[in-house]
Amino acid sequence: CAGNIAYNLKLLGADALPVATVGRDFDAYAAWLDACGISRRHVKTIADQWTAQAFITTDLDDNQITAFHPGAMSHSHHNPLPALDGVRLAIISPDGREGMLEHTAALAEAKVPIIFDPGQGLPMFEKQELLWFLDRATYVTVNDYEWQLLHERTGLSPEALCERVRGLIVTLGAQGSCIYAEERRYEIPAAKPRAVRDPTGCGDAYRAGLILGLLRDLDWETTGRIASLMGAIKIEHHGTQNHRFTHSELAARYEEGFGASPPEIFR
Repeated sequence: CAGNIAYNLKLLGADALPVATVGRDFDAYAAWLDACGISRRHVKTIADQWTAQAFITTDLDDNQITAFHPGAMSHSHHNPLPALDGVRLAIISPDGREGMLEHTAALAEAKVPIIFDPGQGLPMFEKQELLWFLDRATYVTVNDYEWQLLHERTGLSPEALCERVRGLIVTLGAQGSCIYAEERRYEIPAAKPRAVRDPTGCGDAYRAGLILGLLRDLDWETTGRIASLMGAIKIEHHGTQNHRFTHSELAARYEEGFGASPPEIFR
């Protein structure tokens, strides 16, 4: 997740600092991150472990079955967060259980705004732990399945959850996404992909657009549309880090897809 989000943020013109634990087989991926200009300063190697691996089978309706081995990711709590001076926003995405807890606590203590993105790690946590995360988060982002699970475990409605955070973002696949914030529900349309090749990693691409909008203080509708467009561009390519574009190309796609002027940051 960290690598995917950082890659997409780089395309958008923003730098990220992935914080992760990896295994002794990470050299090829390390070279790729270096070639992409993504920092590895806070990526720690656990010498006696293999890097986390996910094998995802996807059908034509985008249903997925994932086989996952955490490997070195289970040691993420042995990789404390760096100095947080100047950090404007952090995202807690699926990671080792103890690492997610410890990193969230450190960010909250430093008063760094947090996007809580439990993803496929959500089943690791019970009600009280999820409420603990929500009390420290600034935003929450989940897909529709994860939202149902989060709702069932906490008993919170979108409105009740938004009493704890500034925004709840729920992605709905081809139906777009909805954002609950500012006592409103924003309906974000799906951007139309030019081809549908591989949905794996679309959620991470969406999150990069979300992060960019928050960093640039864009309104929720613009932020959601950038995020939606990032997901559409990703789905047009196999793999999670094989898509590329220029800002002028992104601006043209934004205008084409939403019939609206693109934000100034892409002009």
